[in-house]
Amino acid sequence: MPDSFFASTKTRKRKRSVSTAEGARGVKKIPRKGKSSSQDTKLTHASARRGGAADEELNSDRTDSEGGGIDDIDLRADVQPETSGDEDEQETPAEKRLRLAKLYLDSVKDGLAEGEFDAAEIDRELISERLRQDVLEHSGKVHLFVADFYDFTSTSPLRCRGHRFSVTSAVASDDAQFLYTSGKEGTINKWSLQSGKKIATFYKQRVSKGKEKALPQDIQGHTDEILSLAVSSDGRYLASGSKDRRVGIWDVEKDEWVKGFGGHKDSVSSVAFRKGTQQLYTGSFDRTIKLFDLSAMGYIETLFGHQDTILCLDALRGETAVTAGARDRTIRFWKIADESQLVFRGGGKSAIRELLEGGAFEGHEDEEQVNGLEVDGPKSKKGKEKMKESKYAEGSIECVAMIDETTFVSGGDTGSICLWNTQKKKPVYTQTLCHGFHEVQSSTEGLVRTPRWITAVASLRYSDMFVSGSWDGDVRFWKLDQKLRSFSLVGSILASGVVNSLQLLTLPKGALDNASWREKEQRPPTKSPVQPALLVVGLGQEHRLGRWLSVKGERVTNATMVHIIYPRT
Repeated sequence: MPDSFFASTKTRKRKRSVSTAEGARGVKKIPRKGKSSSQDTKLTHASARRGGAADEELNSDRTDSEGGGIDDIDLRADVQPETSGDEDEQETPAEKRLRLAKLYLDSVKDGLAEGEFDAAEIDRELISERLRQDVLEHSGKVHLFVADFYDFTSTSPLRCRGHRFSVTSAVASDDAQFLYTSGKEGTINKWSLQSGKKIATFYKQRVSKGKEKALPQDIQGHTDEILSLAVSSDGRYLASGSKDRRVGIWDVEKDEWVKGFGGHKDSVSSVAFRKGTQQLYTGSFDRTIKLFDLSAMGYIETLFGHQDTILCLDALRGETAVTAGARDRTIRFWKIADESQLVFRGGGKSAIRELLEGGAFEGHEDEEQVNGLEVDGPKSKKGKEKMKESKYAEGSIECVAMIDETTFVSGGDTGSICLWNTQKKKPVYTQTLCHGFHEVQSSTEGLVRTPRWITAVASLRYSDMFVSGSWDGDVRFWKLDQKLRSFSLVGSILASGVVNSLQLLTLPKGALDNASWREKEQRPPTKSPVQPALLVVGLGQEHRLGRWLSVKGERVTNATMVHIIYPRT
């Protein structure tokens, strides 16, 4: 007799009957000959229905112990033929790399224009150049040494006038098809770079006061001055920062308002997209930086650190950004993924900081000697130069631009441009008085000379060329040396007024060949390895952030200048 301990307490379930099994297999009973009547047919259909219902009940209560155990189940799956995009478990790393490389080459071939080139030329030149360019861009280092190839004396200019007040920002799309400009009156204009004509306008919204006051989320646009613009790499979204404390998102393909992001407690002074993505960085007078993801139309996080207003912000392909902190005299390099920041201090040196760093006495001795005129010779000349520089101690860092993922330049109110690297806390190189002096006649002090501060800088991404602007009537081009240790002036272009915005980008091949405003004379063919560059300059009679500076003159207008800079012939 079996032990009661091993006896199962579960109630046994009904076993499948023969008729039920036959019904499940769809077996029909064949009626006997001679008894085929309508009554037999009805009985047959009724039994089939009863068998189907019984099958459903039994299948829902079935356990693994009936109809065969787990050992009887065939767990082997048929091996499907491998497709180009699927992974195989038995695939080696070398085979996987080969497969992904073939997929990438196929996508590159699809992206190139069909019918313009033969297969040999595509394989030999275009694909290899595209692969090389992608590798260099993802490396995040300067790889385009092109400043010596450009001719800054002959350009094709386009003047876009459509704002009542000063132009605060002007940006062109990466494909060089459209131009977007904003003004102090609160409007955004969209221009076609093919025809040079205005094709759309986003107007400032008027807010009703009193009981019928609209909620911020219900307002389809900005209600105050617009200070900054940025276009996504795919050309779909336009971001705008305004004094109304909101970040506006526009769908420029449909020319309509998409969404307004709040969160900032003061004016949004600068916006920038991370290259190749829809990730947006915004800087504000409330001393914070916010991150938004436009693919999900959502807010990500807020970064803190600056002690004064953020005037400028720039970003490239990596998960990094660089900001200029105005009168806290710092530039901060943000590592988004690591949630950390590097602080670079600009401006004049204080005696206390020099004393703490151990180098104060030598500087003070030279200064005393110069003031007392006790020593003649090279030492006194050095002291005089130091004294001149100390007169123009930097009080505010106004603008910043990234050259590559570790190198950037900044401009301040002393008229000096500093070259920085993430490996050093101090500037690698400083060029003083880049745009000369601003002279004012005073009734009490006579002629007062102060340096023109740098109002805007921009770089040709991952190259050795960048531009700077002020209100001296020129936009100046600078060339970095091979080791990125210094830079020098290589050219300039006329730009009358206050330069509030600068953008420099490489023209895609054949982008503006048929533009109506482009010069029509036949240029001699050139074998230059570089493409023409596009310079966008936003000009105004006043500075974009205030009215303390006003420039008057015959050619000074509130306009946007677009220049095509050609390679040397």
